[in-house]
Amino acid sequence: MTNNLTKAHYNNDHKASNLKIPHHTDYHLQSNVQHGIAQNGIQVRGARVHNLKNIDVDLPRNALVVFTGISGSGKSSLAFGTLFAESQRRYLDSVAPYARRLIDQVDEPDVDAIEGLPPAVALQQQRGTPSVRSSVASVTTISNGLRMLYSRAGDYPDGQEMLYADAFSPNTPEGACPTCSGIGRVFEVTEDLMVPDATKSIRERAIASWPGAWQGQNLSRILTTLGYDIDVPWHKLPKKSRDWILYTDETPTVPVYPEYNLEQVRAAIEKGEKPNYMGTYISAKNFILQSFTTTQSPRVKKRVSQFMQISKCPECHGKKLKKESLAVKFAGLDIGELSQLTLTELASKLQGSAHARLNSPNYKHNPEKAIVAQRITSGILARVEALTRLGLGYLSLERTTPTLSPGELQRLRLATQIRSQLFGVVYVLDEPSAGLHPADTQALLGALDELIAAGNSVFVVEHDVSVIRHADWVVDVGPKAGVHGGEIVYSGPVAGLRGVSESSTAQYLFTDNDSANQQNLRQPTAWLKLTEVERNNIQGLEVEFPLRVLTSVTGVSGSGKSSLVSQAVVELVNEALGKKTVAQAPTDEADLLEQEFEAPTGGRIVSGMDKVSRLVNINQKAIGRTPRSNLATYTGLFDYVRKLFAATKLAKARGYDAGRFSFNTPKGRCPNCEGLGFVSVELLFLPSVYAPCQVCHGQRYNDETLEVTYRDQNIAEVLDLTVEKAHDFFADDAPILRALDALLQVGLGYLRLGQPATELSGGEAQRIKLATELQRVQRGDTLYILDEPTTGLHPADVSMLMAQLNGLVDAGNTVIMVEHDMQVASNSDWIIDMGPGAGDAGGQIVTQGVPATVAQSKTSRTAPFLLA
Repeated sequence: MTNNLTKAHYNNDHKASNLKIPHHTDYHLQSNVQHGIAQNGIQVRGARVHNLKNIDVDLPRNALVVFTGISGSGKSSLAFGTLFAESQRRYLDSVAPYARRLIDQVDEPDVDAIEGLPPAVALQQQRGTPSVRSSVASVTTISNGLRMLYSRAGDYPDGQEMLYADAFSPNTPEGACPTCSGIGRVFEVTEDLMVPDATKSIRERAIASWPGAWQGQNLSRILTTLGYDIDVPWHKLPKKSRDWILYTDETPTVPVYPEYNLEQVRAAIEKGEKPNYMGTYISAKNFILQSFTTTQSPRVKKRVSQFMQISKCPECHGKKLKKESLAVKFAGLDIGELSQLTLTELASKLQGSAHARLNSPNYKHNPEKAIVAQRITSGILARVEALTRLGLGYLSLERTTPTLSPGELQRLRLATQIRSQLFGVVYVLDEPSAGLHPADTQALLGALDELIAAGNSVFVVEHDVSVIRHADWVVDVGPKAGVHGGEIVYSGPVAGLRGVSESSTAQYLFTDNDSANQQNLRQPTAWLKLTEVERNNIQGLEVEFPLRVLTSVTGVSGSGKSSLVSQAVVELVNEALGKKTVAQAPTDEADLLEQEFEAPTGGRIVSGMDKVSRLVNINQKAIGRTPRSNLATYTGLFDYVRKLFAATKLAKARGYDAGRFSFNTPKGRCPNCEGLGFVSVELLFLPSVYAPCQVCHGQRYNDETLEVTYRDQNIAEVLDLTVEKAHDFFADDAPILRALDALLQVGLGYLRLGQPATELSGGEAQRIKLATELQRVQRGDTLYILDEPTTGLHPADVSMLMAQLNGLVDAGNTVIMVEHDMQVASNSDWIIDMGPGAGDAGGQIVTQGVPATVAQSKTSRTAPFLLA
């Protein structure tokens, strides 16, 4: 397999450019190659973005250029922060200011000069604002073709007029179901949810969904004025009264007498007594819905969402469209039913129309309609083919983008770009192999080659050695991370990297087996046996996980790995431990819908739970949703830091406690930015920009707080330290040092203590969770579940991560992880390979055993790539 991946493709016709890049390490040709790049490539001079150290580098065009280096070395700063940012800046200079505000702009790069830079398209893993209206069909533009297909070639009921394409979109007034507004689901607020204990009176807060404190009291006082008895148990109130209180759309404004009971209020109104104030009523249901849709506070949304439930829209039955649109059929299905198909099923359904012979008897009665159907279905099939080649055939058209992994979303965009047939563009991709099985990575490389064959350049930030080996040119950034990185270790053909001793990449690129399985395999002490497991595409599965060893669960994308490990095992083990799996409370429509689409888990644990006392699920979900959550607060080390500052002489003299040094409390934070460190600046014809706070200059704290120092550093300066620098700074503070040691051990020494959660990748967030766990005293018999922990990690960092995971196992614990990295799988004690395919073609155990055994399997798609 390695031979195929290392096969350079410089001889392809489309690569016969002026760059005669050698296959072998011929250093006499290096000067000629460099000269060719200078003439025809891209020249970067004086790049200083983030940790880049005033670097110069020359890059070829019309080639696959891979930027690599350990996590935090500066490769993304060069590819995205410098090259893409400068390309976008130049383009936006030619765009009208009004149009510019509609474009998501990146910061202008700190660079002296870039010559020969073509227009650039960035395909990153960020998903943007989650939207329930964004789906696989809309991202790939397949939805446009389907709407046209139903409009022009659909089978209409007798007497129905032809509908325009917009009538088949749930995102337009012409097409959306009037009941659910095109979402396919309705949000319901029921009496049982709002009033969990009907024996309580309104005064005793029977209506749990009401706001707390004064606002809740205010509503009950208003009800007293309106003539309702707030002191009788809720269930004794007449149903008509209960319904009005909970559901009315009326908003009466009435006089309020806070301390009066029902009789006293009546008497006061009759006498014309002046009220304390006038109060306006809002029903419990409307309060919930308005709070959820209008508040900017995640905390408020989280609270009110517990009183809402989702159900399929009774009008459109989840198909999102009005009934006139759903009355039109194609291939026997309405557009809602067609959207529920996977991409593979869609291709099968449209084959007949796309390849039909137009002179056949079936089409003679309406040849125009047949021609339209063939033209449109052919276009849709071409798009679907590009997606299935990238291993995405298991996705359904209606699958919403918030439920996709970052890797899936990036590959959807990549397939769309291949179909766009642009020429002379630089595509900049961020780890397109993330979440991909090695078998699917080969298809990805083919897609990248297609872009180059069409006359484009492809710049890829990557750690996957198979992608690096496939490159025409590699730029190795480093040598280490953070302040120890930011330099060009090597720039040239892949073969030339072999002799670069300071490269962290070279040692993994040119070894035959990546030092696979050098350790002795550990033997299981017991087995965790599960039976009749059901979750998504897993149906009635029997599975056994060895305990006190390290197990990798492998398989192609969509084969059921995460459904089995991260969902079914987590829920069933938690249930056996007497713990309910707590889903993160939703904070928007997308979250609510994602929870509703979650399939329930079936199955039970037969044996092995007597050897498991604790479950730790370390996933890639963000450690916080706002910039107020950061590395220091999540790991708990900030509590110790604040105590150290509160214990200083100046802090004691001023009476400052540890709370003073939190940027989330009014007493210590900057009043202007409220502890965020930046403010939003509204620009009339441009997007709002975030600028450092003019008062605290980005330091988050007020001047009085910043006057307190610990070892000559104020609290803001400490938060600005990297983990590595903080390790030296807090060398004598054991509790803080323990947390920093753990962060260093998982390769996060380059992150700042105050790095906001919003700036962290999923892989970084997962490793922070792991580091937080590593601080704890190991007691054994803990089951650790990880979902692709190597995402975003350089092979050198993977080795560090594996050392920590092996340490957990050696301490008597069990590690089970979902993985695509063959370096990790090959170094596991046990492998369970899922498949054989994706979606409905997956969900089974293809093979399992020690790596050497799995590598011999003739049916496993993982076997050929194992390094054992």
